[in-house]
Amino acid sequence: MTQDQSEARMQAPWSKPVLIALDEPGQYVTIDTTQAASWAMIEDWPIEDGAALDQALLVCADVIKGKRTGEDARKAFIAAAAEAGLDIKN
Repeated sequence: MTQDQSEARMQAPWSKPVLIALDEPGQYVTIDTTQAASWAMIEDWPIEDGAALDQALLVCADVIKGKRTGEDARKAFIAAAAEAGLDIKN
C-alpha cells in the first residue's frame, strides 16, 4: 500500500456527514471523512480518555491500513461523540 492510497482512504467522503457541536451548543461542525474525525478526536475532543474514543481512534488507524472502511470509522466516531456527551446530528 502506498502513502497515496492511505491518504485517499483517510480523505474519502463518508456516505453521510456527521454534524457535531464541538465548541458551543448549537454550533455544528461537519465531519465527513476519517481524516476530519481523527483530527477532531485528537485536537478538539472534550475528554481525553474513554473506551469508545480509544476504539474510534483504532478504527481510524485501521482505515489507513486498509483493514476497515470509512463507514466503520463513521460509526465509531458517532459512538465516541455519544460517550463524550457531544450533541450530534447524523
